[in-house]
Amino acid sequence: MKKFSLILLLFMLAPLLVLAQLNNNADKIETGNGDILIHPILHGSVIFEWNNLNIYLDPWGDASLYEGKADPNLILITHPHGDHLSPETLANLNTEGVTFIVPQSVAEQMPEQYSEQIQIMANGQTMEFNGIQVEAVPMYNLPNEGARHTKGWGNGYVLTIDGKRIYISGDTEDIPEMRNLENIDVAFVCMNLPYTMDIYQAASGVLDMEPAIMYPYHHRGQDIERFKEIVDWEGKEIDVHLKDWYPNQ
Repeated sequence: MKKFSLILLLFMLAPLLVLAQLNNNADKIETGNGDILIHPILHGSVIFEWNNLNIYLDPWGDASLYEGKADPNLILITHPHGDHLSPETLANLNTEGVTFIVPQSVAEQMPEQYSEQIQIMANGQTMEFNGIQVEAVPMYNLPNEGARHTKGWGNGYVLTIDGKRIYISGDTEDIPEMRNLENIDVAFVCMNLPYTMDIYQAASGVLDMEPAIMYPYHHRGQDIERFKEIVDWEGKEIDVHLKDWYPNQ
């Protein structure tokens, strides 16, 4: 009877355990000069804080999502689709003095008011912002010809913050350029059909890349618990973090 009661209790608690894992609390990545704080926001939007610098990636969504967050110093935008480049969201942020790093496709669609703040990067280019190295890397669909996301049209990014390498995929499939990335400490990898890739492609690419910490993001409608099971089953030292990228939805 006791054994049955324990099993019943675990069964009842299982949804609560998943909810405990899926939360929007900031994660901390230690560096020699302070922690990097990671704030999941919505879908493909995330904020990084480090050493009094605030980096916003693809800010999108209601202004309430950004309440209580520090104003951005740097905004990275991967490509001009509406869930990545959102003039409405940008208008609700304090962007005075902000630097925008964007591909050419985004620069062409940015509101005129930001024109003096834009730095354009193409795949393969690198620049530095206040001690943070930013590398633009490819993001595209397979096959590439006629795809929704074509090679060179948008940027993924690799940020190097005090020696920690953080990969942000943008909208991509499991392309060779992702698989071949090395020494990635933290990775944010998309997985949503029909626009990017399914969880099996994503798992295959992540298992090749072998980041130390991996966040499924941009995953609306996908089974990220199953994704974690696939990656964990391989026994590699990849710590999959499941967060709530769709609060109040």
